[in-house]
Amino acid sequence: MTRLSANLGFLWADLPLPEAIRAAKAAGFDAVECHWPYETPAAETAAALAETGLVMLGLNTRRGQPGENGLAALPGREVEARAAIDEALAYARAIGCGAVHVMAGFAAGPEARAVFLGNLAYACQAARADGITILIEPLNHYDAPGYFLQGSDQAAALIAEAGHDNLRLMFDCYHLQIMEGDVSRRLARHLPLIGHIQIASVPDRGTPDHGELDYRHIVGVLSGLGWSRPLGAEYKPTRLTGETLGWMAALRAG
Repeated sequence: MTRLSANLGFLWADLPLPEAIRAAKAAGFDAVECHWPYETPAAETAAALAETGLVMLGLNTRRGQPGENGLAALPGREVEARAAIDEALAYARAIGCGAVHVMAGFAAGPEARAVFLGNLAYACQAARADGITILIEPLNHYDAPGYFLQGSDQAAALIAEAGHDNLRLMFDCYHLQIMEGDVSRRLARHLPLIGHIQIASVPDRGTPDHGELDYRHIVGVLSGLGWSRPLGAEYKPTRLTGETLGWMAALRAG
């Protein structure tokens, strides 16, 4: 049966993080993930996870200043980028979270690439002792124009060049369907590099039961590839989250 993770950056976003964790448990999710949990003391988040038995799969480094979308590929911002990595890793350790998404930011060119690789090396080394995976995620150029990472092949090339065994690709089907399509074959090609998979409808980023991608098919593809980890539901509810969960039963059934 397909396992599912609730992305609490979008689902139950109106609730404090500990209450959102409890709501995800009550709704039948198998795990949770989030964007930026830093306004909630780690002890409170850890307590809610322990109470529910859920695991926090991942969280993001901070975006930076207003209007920014990450720091790790920005030349001249290495001190801030590494402080954000340190903060994210400390929070992850405190709550038993297995992955940190290092956000690249708006940048382009060889200098940005070199800076990103340097910051990823720093993150991977700092995360290794605790068994934490570092994730990088391509974003589409409609939602995040100018973001450094825009494709799965670009991310795969960076992972290969970086050469760190705890650096993985966050494969967001929503973003990559928009940018590249051919999602089934891309999942198969990049599976050894994938650390997490996220789902939402395309192009409206709604519940994963309509639009350009048939996630029942994607679930079948992933099952055939041997993927057994939770899929992250990172969609934007159009009404109260609890009223949008009708898709879960059909997707679980495959």
